Amino acid sequence: MAQTIHKDMLIGEIISIDPGNAAILMSNGMHCPGCPASQAETLEEAAQVHGMNVDELLKDMNEYLAKKEA
Repeated sequence: MAQTIHKDMLIGEIISIDPGNAAILMSNGMHCPGCPASQAETLEEAAQVHGMNVDELLKDMNEYLAKKEA
């Protein structure tokens, strides 16, 4: 079963689950998932700072992980 991403997870943790998540973040407009500051931010905090919809990011990443598992 694929791991589920939650909005309270740290960006660094999300990327360590699957590096493909960084590409999803970048394609949605978050161009700094590898910067040191982002490693200590939650997905919700980072989305808020970048004016992004955290629920859309969650959907995209969780769908990606589910497809990889299938």
